[in-house]
Amino acid sequence: IQQELERIAKEKAKAEGHLKGIEAKLSNEAFTSKAPAHIVQNQREQAEKLRFLLAQLMKGSRLEAGMIALSPKIRPVAPLLEETAAAVSAAAERRGVRLRLRPTDATACFDGRWTAEALFNLADNAVKYTPAGGEVTLSAAAGELFCRLDVADTGPGVAEGERALIFQRFYRGTDCRETEGSGLGLYLAREIVLAQGGYAQARCPKGGGSVFSLYLPRTGGREEIGVRR
Repeated sequence: IQQELERIAKEKAKAEGHLKGIEAKLSNEAFTSKAPAHIVQNQREQAEKLRFLLAQLMKGSRLEAGMIALSPKIRPVAPLLEETAAAVSAAAERRGVRLRLRPTDATACFDGRWTAEALFNLADNAVKYTPAGGEVTLSAAAGELFCRLDVADTGPGVAEGERALIFQRFYRGTDCRETEGSGLGLYLAREIVLAQGGYAQARCPKGGGSVFSLYLPRTGGREEIGVRR
């Protein structure tokens, strides 16, 4: 844990250093009054991205280090899918991507708030990388031990050699590096489900596209589970 905390501190310090530099510029009246408006706006956007990056980085690192306790309980997954679909619907509409939600009566044992964040990260990625005219589908399938939440898309798919890497911190596929992103969304989703006794997986069907899945336990022995490694 000590090594992990030291690594977190270094990554956090680096991002905070960049953020402080930008905020110093924005607080300098000479800069904001003389620089072109689009330059000032760009700096504001960069500052906001760094704040978001820091928040995501700290969430994932604290989960990975076992510093956050989740509170899973058995509940239906349909509201979780519906909430996620609503959260990405505006982005899907802007990109011309059709969004589908398959009904389900499946249940699983999960922490509602954190798992909603994990599923949103998968759906947001799917919408981001699916071309106009494509489709993103949210669904669930209940097995004996796990309930699988699927986010399927008709995007470019993931190269076979990268499927084991895309859930790593900061990793971005070679075909996706020109699209804006931090490389933390899938990593955070994985850490959230691992903390609940589940796991995450990516696969590419023969027909094309990709399917990102979260596997959640069907039952839990206790109402509260502390993150452990």
